[in-house]
Amino acid sequence: MKQLFNTLFILTTLNLTACANNNSKTEHLASIPEASGISFCQDTKTLIVANDEGTFYELTSSGKILSKHKLGKYDLEGVVCENDRLMFAVEDGAILEVNRKTLKSKELKLKGKGFKLSKKAGIEGIAKKGDLYYLSIQAKKKKDAKLLVVKAGANYAKVIEVINHGIIDSAGLEFHHKKFYVVSDNKDKLYLYDLKKEKVLKKIKLPKFAQEGITFDNNNFVYFADDDGAVFKYHKKDLNIR
Repeated sequence: MKQLFNTLFILTTLNLTACANNNSKTEHLASIPEASGISFCQDTKTLIVANDEGTFYELTSSGKILSKHKLGKYDLEGVVCENDRLMFAVEDGAILEVNRKTLKSKELKLKGKGFKLSKKAGIEGIAKKGDLYYLSIQAKKKKDAKLLVVKAGANYAKVIEVINHGIIDSAGLEFHHKKFYVVSDNKDKLYLYDLKKEKVLKKIKLPKFAQEGITFDNNNFVYFADDDGAVFKYHKKDLNIR
């Protein structure tokens, strides 16, 4: 009788474990060392993933790595995929413009009246709306947590506005359906932020991992770059994103 009970207990445990695995809300899409930024390309329906060592990868939405390119000794912290170019956020205060066909690159240093990047801080994320780029500054205190609004020129990137948003460690940024999202590694949260009112509208709790970048595709999926070496994929409804 005892042996039968033990057998039933083991089978029940295995069944519950299998069900839990089948109901998992997350997908480990790919292993990318020190993944620091991610962007969905509208034209090719692929993902561009940047890493801290100056390399970027192109992936399918199912996780197949299509290509890998080394750009140089850059600490890449975010990326925006455009039709003809990739725009990378560089940690020490620049945007790296890369032609998607030739891979020819140009570094655009950040410049602006009254703007100076602290040696203790660095650029952590990038997103684009219209012809303007939004870059986040690494910060451990609310008073230092800022967004730079930047216009990219031929030879440098001009800082035209600074927004104090107060979100600590804002590691990734993205515009999606006219909404602005900020992901924080420190708090394991995704923030919905109103740029006009300059306030947080919603906080979404994320699973615990090293969030470094965020992007959305056209099929209701959201992707995160994980600094510990991964890309994760979720359905928006599983994270209560509308």
